[in-house]
Amino acid sequence: MQPEDVKALIEAALPGADVTVNSDGSHYELTVVSEAFADLSRLRREQQINAVLADAITSGSIHAVSNRLYTPEEWEQASKLQVS
Repeated sequence: MQPEDVKALIEAALPGADVTVNSDGSHYELTVVSEAFADLSRLRREQQINAVLADAITSGSIHAVSNRLYTPEEWEQASKLQVS
């Protein structure tokens, strides 16, 4: 599965989300910024993304996923803390 396919799946499930996908084959690193994550625990956010990718994970197209999941406010704060 190509990174743009993963991105399209997430964007379809979370309209308006800002999605970045990096991959080295079957391992994917996701950064997703969405209002849909407001008031959700980290676990619930992970479950939401895993549900979107469940078929690809089950088929083996995706072997491992590393998620960074933020609301827009959290992303703004995290971006300020990142060292350039």
